[in-house]
Amino acid sequence: MIGRLRGLLVEKQAPEVLIEVSGVGYEVQMPLTCFYELPELNQEAVIYTHFVVREDAQLLYGFMSKQERALFRLLIKTNGVGPKLALTILSGMNAAEFVKCVEHDDIATLVKLPGVGKKTAERLLVEMRDKLKSLMEASHGSEREFVLQSNYTPAPVVNSAEEDAISALLALGYKPAQASKAVSSVFKEGMDSETLIKASLKSML
Repeated sequence: MIGRLRGLLVEKQAPEVLIEVSGVGYEVQMPLTCFYELPELNQEAVIYTHFVVREDAQLLYGFMSKQERALFRLLIKTNGVGPKLALTILSGMNAAEFVKCVEHDDIATLVKLPGVGKKTAERLLVEMRDKLKSLMEASHGSEREFVLQSNYTPAPVVNSAEEDAISALLALGYKPAQASKAVSSVFKEGMDSETLIKASLKSML
């Protein structure tokens, strides 16, 4: 089991990163809410990971904290929710926002995420309520454990910001028309790709 990686961040292409540890490069898929918290390229990063072994692939999912990883692990135990959908859910909202959705039975927000229909949203609310209570108690009973403290600094602006944002949304399961519409609706001159992705996701909730 690979539980944590500490190494040089050599590539960032949302939602995937490449981190080099002792000469070995690990490809890691991350929720965009965690992706925003990464340092700049060629700086050291520490990522908590969840390792998935399938017949056709071995996949690493990465998170900036143990609490976020714990929430991901609870999500994939929910009936009908696999790693890809869990990644999409935690890309559309951070851990604190998901906790609030569960606490307030907010189906309307959950069903706006790609791949989350009404039945899946209802299952999430029912099954996650007790699981989250246990997780919160393990985290000293405070929702603050789930709040992300952002140290994100926008990267230099590139001409392909819109293309990068659309590609990231497509990788998360959004349809091409949805992705293009969301990106174009929030795009402003001078926006970098990561800021654009974040704004696009918020516009769809």
